[in-house]
Amino acid sequence: MVAPFPGGIGISGLRVYDWPAVDGVCGGSPHVHLACSECYYVVGGRGSVQTLTRRGFAETPLSEGVVAWFTPGTIHRLVNDGDLRIVVLMQNSGLPEAGDAVFTFPAEVLADSADYSERARAGDEESTRRRRDLALEGFLELRRRVEAGEDALTDFYRAATRLKQPDLDAWEKRWRAGALASAERTGEQLGRLRDGDVGHLGEADVHVTRARTPQRFGMCGRLDAF
Repeated sequence: MVAPFPGGIGISGLRVYDWPAVDGVCGGSPHVHLACSECYYVVGGRGSVQTLTRRGFAETPLSEGVVAWFTPGTIHRLVNDGDLRIVVLMQNSGLPEAGDAVFTFPAEVLADSADYSERARAGDEESTRRRRDLALEGFLELRRRVEAGEDALTDFYRAATRLKQPDLDAWEKRWRAGALASAERTGEQLGRLRDGDVGHLGEADVHVTRARTPQRFGMCGRLDAF
């Protein structure tokens, strides 16, 4: 995932899956990000994002023009009520689509890193549906336990963190090269401006990118990756 936006922000276009699930609604795979915030800008259709946090279960309606964003630890599931299309903005050079995501699989799958990795793979519609359905199974159980007053999220967060321990060095490298480097450049530019140095303004340019084709199967829908 290349981040064409300033500030180390990743961007992708998303057409949310319209496949019905066991609970009667259509949508994507519930999952969580451990180190990144994510933002949805709805450009068409309608639906909602279901979330699960220590505050409990919530459902936020989504329609054209709505912007919704959430912080790390927010378990989320997109629901498609009709041609839901979203522009997704992601921290840290698109890290949520490049590793910082853990599906809400049942606890026994989360406890086995090899089993988790195998079940998390998806390259076609059939395997993506299986992955979505397994994540939904775990999500519904987590929701039940949270609504029953259990501290189910702590167990899930710990299991998710164990799964991603081997990846943290790579995540830090991406953060340093993207968001941190961008912030440091701004600091350098402010220093130049205070000194009356306009040299960096002479490097002004326009950057254009297009989505890669074909679309690929993402966690919540078909992705236009930039």
